[in-house]
Amino acid sequence: MRIAIIGQQDFGKATLEAFLARGDTVSAVFCAPEKGRPDPLRVAAEERGVPVHQFPRLTDPAALEAMRAAKADVGVMAYVTQFVPQDFCTIPAFGTIQFHPSLLPLHRGASSMSWAIICGRTETGFSIFRPTDGLDEGPVILMRSVPIEPEDTLGSLYFGKIFPMGVAALVEVAQLVVAGTAPALAQYEPRAGYEGIIREAESRINWANHVDITYNLIRGCDPAPGAWTTVDGKKLFVFNATKRIARTFSEVKGKKIGEVVAINDGALVVHGQGGFVEIARARPDGGRKGVAAEAGVAVGTILGA
Repeated sequence: MRIAIIGQQDFGKATLEAFLARGDTVSAVFCAPEKGRPDPLRVAAEERGVPVHQFPRLTDPAALEAMRAAKADVGVMAYVTQFVPQDFCTIPAFGTIQFHPSLLPLHRGASSMSWAIICGRTETGFSIFRPTDGLDEGPVILMRSVPIEPEDTLGSLYFGKIFPMGVAALVEVAQLVVAGTAPALAQYEPRAGYEGIIREAESRINWANHVDITYNLIRGCDPAPGAWTTVDGKKLFVFNATKRIARTFSEVKGKKIGEVVAINDGALVVHGQGGFVEIARARPDGGRKGVAAEAGVAVGTILGA
């Protein structure tokens, strides 16, 4: 097959490598212009002699011309942050497919895995679909589910489960598309949901929430962007959490919401509604992530005050 990859970062790189390992031709790579560290997809493509295009907008006529020149059988969208118009998607001979890490139509949007954890779901997965101009709204070709374990974080869910399965599935679906055997099932709109990107407001901890809610928020933001609270008005990002439900009134008697009630093997034990959250790792704003007890937070401190 001749493949054009639209994507970026490690997921895009792994997708590139998966097609090349099969002996397919990757005729072009389209990735967003870099704003900081080198994009692993761009670097990998250039090392393998694959033409790389970095257009600020894929609506640019030059981007359309570059896709035409690629003469691709299938366009493969692997971790895309740019708007990709239909005029671009329909250029490859068999159109374009897109990866999204949720069981569509649930959790449309860029922070889909985080929201699945934050909402307390026990299952999520990924979908590969035909992109339309609506965000994550096109007909689905393939869908696979994975469990969300009670201890899963965003990092373990993505890198341990969805990432490797998703790369393999993109290759599988591209083959179905070229063979003309790919189904395309419309998403069931009554079940659809969209959430925005997890940013500062969404990742702030309210210790008055039940510890189940706080624990899920920390997991859903670990490792990025990091759930956060404040200590003396300064941000403290927290990671590697566990929780313990209070069974009796005596366990919480005299303790304040958000209070650091103990330090246990380097972890901060924080009282929240309904129990305790134990934080093993923390990062002061502008500092480095390390053992939580080394963040300078004393027992008796009220977090978020």
